[in-house]
Amino acid sequence: MPRVSFAPPSLCLAFLSLLNHYLPSLPPTVRDIDVPSLHRQQFIPSGYRPVGLSWRCCVLSLFQIHNETLNVWSHLLAAVCLVMRFMVFTILQGGGILGFRLLGSEGQGISVDFSSLPLVLYVFSAVTYLSCSAAAHLLQSHSEQAHYSLFFLNYMGVGIYQYGCALALCLYSSYAAWTQSMLGQIFLPAAAVLAWFSCATCCFAKFYLCRLYPLHRQLFQVVPLAVTYLLVISPVVHRLIMYSWTTSSAPFLHLLQVVLFLLSAFFFSCPIPEYFFPGRYDIFGHSHQLFHILLSFCMLTQQEALFQDFLWQRQGLVREFGEKHLLMACVSFACLLLCCMMTALIMTIRAQAQLTKGLRYQRDICR
Repeated sequence: MPRVSFAPPSLCLAFLSLLNHYLPSLPPTVRDIDVPSLHRQQFIPSGYRPVGLSWRCCVLSLFQIHNETLNVWSHLLAAVCLVMRFMVFTILQGGGILGFRLLGSEGQGISVDFSSLPLVLYVFSAVTYLSCSAAAHLLQSHSEQAHYSLFFLNYMGVGIYQYGCALALCLYSSYAAWTQSMLGQIFLPAAAVLAWFSCATCCFAKFYLCRLYPLHRQLFQVVPLAVTYLLVISPVVHRLIMYSWTTSSAPFLHLLQVVLFLLSAFFFSCPIPEYFFPGRYDIFGHSHQLFHILLSFCMLTQQEALFQDFLWQRQGLVREFGEKHLLMACVSFACLLLCCMMTALIMTIRAQAQLTKGLRYQRDICR
């Protein structure tokens, strides 16, 4: 009687060997005492990935359960939702939202739709921030240098998003009374300076105050961010206070996003609930995760409000501000982007030099 073999074919074995090579098993999570202080979070004693993982393992940890999983997925999914919703909005409006539209019955030539460029820049800034944040939380366990570099990149995204919001809210969500006021006249230059200042102070606090002065670090980060937000949201506050809400649902969406942002800021500043229950919310539910989730919903809500404001202002936007003013506003966004990128790059170089110097010093002591 012939024997029946259940051995897998050689091709299958080769595939499994290749899969095992490129998809290695990830090490289990460890406690806070097993990772450097730089990678620890207050009142989160467990759920950490070991420091020193390869880039491949860091990427694969996207599908592992650890105390950064929800931080990564919340902003990653929010970025995807923002892009998909923007694409749907563009299709529903018949194209042209991306800044360019084909001319002529046969589609010859292009024209620039200046009224939609600030909206494009807003979506770009939001997706940039969310992507940088997700990358920082996902890959920071590679090394100390990677941790600093990635969070400098994250703070660059913060500055870009702040100015993207300022640009869109100033042009789409404001009324003439606010635009013609003294605050409205200096709004964009002041927002650009404060957005860059927020990026710079966050980078400075992350590198120079992270270990020895955690409270000072938080103040250096929270205060500039709060001042910038108060300026950026001023056209919306003026609109909510001075004008009727019955014209559209945009004011309600703006109010909702303000409430969501304030809640997210509260959880960013206060380690609640983990302060009262250390160890219970290590994997799901700690304050930074709540901050990420609330901020994601805030950004999705803000985008919907801006879509409605864009449709409301689109026809008269070029007539009110002029093509030159809109173009210069968009150019200022590129300048702010360059300044934030240079700040993050300079801080990365300084961090690398300091870490290399410290490593050499440790080696000299060991000798």
